[in-house]
Amino acid sequence: MKRREFMLAAAAAATLAPRARAYGAPAPAPMPKFPASFAWGVSTAAYQIEGAVHADGRGAAIWDTFAHGKGHIANGDNADVACDHYHRYREDVALMRQLGVKTYRFSIAWPRVQPTGSGKPNAKGLDFYSRLTDALLAQGIDPTPTLYHWDLPQALQDKGGWQNRDTTARFADYVQIVAQKLGDRVPRWITHNETFEHHVLGHAIGSHAPGLALGLQSFPVAHHLLLSHGLATQVLRAHARRGAQIGIAQSLSTERPADPAKDQLAAQMTNLFHWGLHIDPLLLGQYPLALGTIADMSAVHDGDLKTIAQPLDFLGINYYNPQYVRTATQGPLPAEGAPPPKEYETTEMGWPVIPEGLTELLLALRERYAKALPPIIITENGAAFADKLEAGAVHDARRIAYLDAHVRALRKAMDAGVDVRGYFVWSLLDNFEWAEGYRPRFGLVHVDYKTQKRTPKDSFHWYRRLIAQTAVA
Repeated sequence: MKRREFMLAAAAAATLAPRARAYGAPAPAPMPKFPASFAWGVSTAAYQIEGAVHADGRGAAIWDTFAHGKGHIANGDNADVACDHYHRYREDVALMRQLGVKTYRFSIAWPRVQPTGSGKPNAKGLDFYSRLTDALLAQGIDPTPTLYHWDLPQALQDKGGWQNRDTTARFADYVQIVAQKLGDRVPRWITHNETFEHHVLGHAIGSHAPGLALGLQSFPVAHHLLLSHGLATQVLRAHARRGAQIGIAQSLSTERPADPAKDQLAAQMTNLFHWGLHIDPLLLGQYPLALGTIADMSAVHDGDLKTIAQPLDFLGINYYNPQYVRTATQGPLPAEGAPPPKEYETTEMGWPVIPEGLTELLLALRERYAKALPPIIITENGAAFADKLEAGAVHDARRIAYLDAHVRALRKAMDAGVDVRGYFVWSLLDNFEWAEGYRPRFGLVHVDYKTQKRTPKDSFHWYRRLIAQTAVA
């Protein structure tokens, strides 16, 4: 099942280029219908859009420190201003209302709520998220906050960050503060975003904040992230409104060896670190036995795995493309990313456009986890292209083709029996793309970073029509 190629591959290859040439050109077949309850949404992250990093008592985050370090971010960019969403959130909520989404996934900046990561909450920071929540609800949009999207307070990093087990307790305290403030109004919560990326990029190879290259010695970081998810889930069950849904958003892909003759072990190792380390404990309550042969597991205490494996109401999946890997030639890990085969179109990030990979991934999840797999929400899917604002418009036909093909691939998995409850596009706005700075543009809305003017792209109008046309009773 893991390497099955579906008929959609041929269909996508045949239809992608024609649709990319002319915005509004008819699709090769009508878009399939989705349940009326299906949650169409968009996603963002606090550090990537809020700006206002010194406003109203916000403390420093590890990404503030990292972004201002020499050579860490492309073009020397930083997120001090970003999209200024902190001051312009009402304008952005109005755009979402125009778009017609049912839900908005945003993240809450821990250092805006607790500037040092512990102690008394910052009332002004909490009030911002309360106003945002109310503004969304007033427009009929469900708020879906993510409690941690990589912006650890720098004061906690100075005490060891996620290497320090105490950070899990501090996270639980922070979650309780947020739940007590917003819990009466929020119907769906996400504890963490992409523990694998934050673990590996930030702590194993050092290309993201906090910039640590611990290699295989980074296991405690992964374990403490997962443990804090379990503790946060317990807190939300106790303090959020009854019936609120709780989940986690994890990036996932299927691993493909760059060279089938040489890189099978690299693909297996990547799967061990990605699925085995970051998904198995959540759904199966255990780490793979093979992990103990290469990592020091002493960070795992009695009862930890039971805490991690709290029942989930949904599993958020962030999907962009299958991952091609090869045996590492250097660096702290045994496997590394590899360029995709040349026959695939790539995005501005260099990622291959393989819509059928989403179908493959969802069927592989069902095969691997069976009854342990909760309902799924696609919490991120999107693409960065070299968008240009011309005469007040952005004709991003390639993004439309990308999204169209992926929505069809999602529906194919649903038709095969996978329980998927929602689909969120990444992202509402062009934004600060971490170490890549402002060059990649993922948004349905173009942002002029000098003037902060928002311009809905053609893909925005395409998605609005999709939402309006695909729901059935």
